[in-house]
Amino acid sequence: MRAFWAEGCQSHDPQSFMRIGTFGKAEEVPERAERLLAGGRAAGLVFEAPPEGGMGEVAAIHSPDYLRFLQTIHARWIEMPGARPEVMPHMHLDRTLGGYPDSPAGLAAYHQADGACPIGQKTWDGALWSAWTTIAACQAVRGGERATYALSRPPGHHAYSDLAGGFCFLNNSAIAAQMLRGDHDRVAVLDVDVHHGNGTQGIFYERGDVLTVSLHADPVTYYPFLCGYAHERGEGPGYGYNRNVPLSRQTGDAAYMEALEDAITHVQAFHPGALVLALGLDAHEDDPLEGMKLSTSAFAAIGARVAAMGLPTVIVQEGGYVSDALAGNLTAFMEGFGG
Repeated sequence: MRAFWAEGCQSHDPQSFMRIGTFGKAEEVPERAERLLAGGRAAGLVFEAPPEGGMGEVAAIHSPDYLRFLQTIHARWIEMPGARPEVMPHMHLDRTLGGYPDSPAGLAAYHQADGACPIGQKTWDGALWSAWTTIAACQAVRGGERATYALSRPPGHHAYSDLAGGFCFLNNSAIAAQMLRGDHDRVAVLDVDVHHGNGTQGIFYERGDVLTVSLHADPVTYYPFLCGYAHERGEGPGYGYNRNVPLSRQTGDAAYMEALEDAITHVQAFHPGALVLALGLDAHEDDPLEGMKLSTSAFAAIGARVAAMGLPTVIVQEGGYVSDALAGNLTAFMEGFGG
């Protein structure tokens, strides 16, 4: 399997993280990628550097206002008296009322969903290299590769077309799905991150050409809280093309694999021409965000089952946070997928 990674992704180095009203140390840190690289190499992956890409594929998903915000907000933010070194909203605007803010504080309130996506001086650079890593993986699949892996960091599946959130700025999985639509009438996104892929759902919620399926911890008690429920099925032309499978935070291997089988059956009923796998490794029992109870061997089983679908597949790295098990979880997944 061809794999892609860009050192430029490490330029994003957040220091802040607000969780349940408490400030703490950021969880989405460069060390994640170092451990994932080790795990991929242990599985035999040789990582290629993606070329510096353009903006067309990114702009096909994200709005001009939002992309301009990501590129310019930090420089404007730090000019404010008393500003923190990272952009973080301290209020939220009702986006339905019309009008678009001009002040840095107003823009942060408009384009950042929470306190888990602080923007530093180099965040835009890191997010863009993360997207270019995914784009290179997609181009390889469009060129005939059966499957590719994008070690995209920061992750992306919580980012909407014009809203950052949950460590995410550019939605790599959505970018991949849209690119694959260039070759296929129907594309599926299967998200196995422990968090609901709310940004991906939001981007495709009114479309019937991209099926979005997410297995995740029940949002009654877990991020993103406001969405990810089973009754969310899409709207308009997209009604019936979104499927959420919320699971208990105590879910272990057997129950998870049963839910995955149901999700894959649903994907197969859609008859997609290609698949985007949003690969989170944070459902592991030792992940610091404590979402589920999967073992390392479960990730090998997930990889094997996804591979058995036989679809052209772009695997996009989403979550999975620093623990002694992180590298081994990726190794297990890749060995399962390849074996």
